[in-house]
Amino acid sequence: MNKKVLIVEDDTVLANALSLSLKDQYEISLATDGKEADEMIAKDKPDLILLDLLLPIKNGFEVLRTLRANEATKDTPVVILTNFEQETSIEEGMKMGAKDYIVKANIDIKDVPGVVAKYI
Repeated sequence: MNKKVLIVEDDTVLANALSLSLKDQYEISLATDGKEADEMIAKDKPDLILLDLLLPIKNGFEVLRTLRANEATKDTPVVILTNFEQETSIEEGMKMGAKDYIVKANIDIKDVPGVVAKYI
């Protein structure tokens, strides 16, 4: 059975591009806001989460906090994928247990499968 990757991204064009780049190797699910992400994490138990920080309803840091507080999901690898490039956010994300912090503008979609493979 394929490993499951949850993409949490409110930009549907980017979410679809990420999904296409990963769908041959992984089972993909998409969440477009933080609340939906929480629900899908609980239901699907993904093997890795690609997490945007700037999300509607509940931001990525809140999703990460909920994830880490839950015994069943506290060790799930998370790769933050965002346009939010502040040093304090990068430090905060890594301190909260993200495996990587990638600024969208600095990565090509075709490189994402390699990043996912490194942590899954």
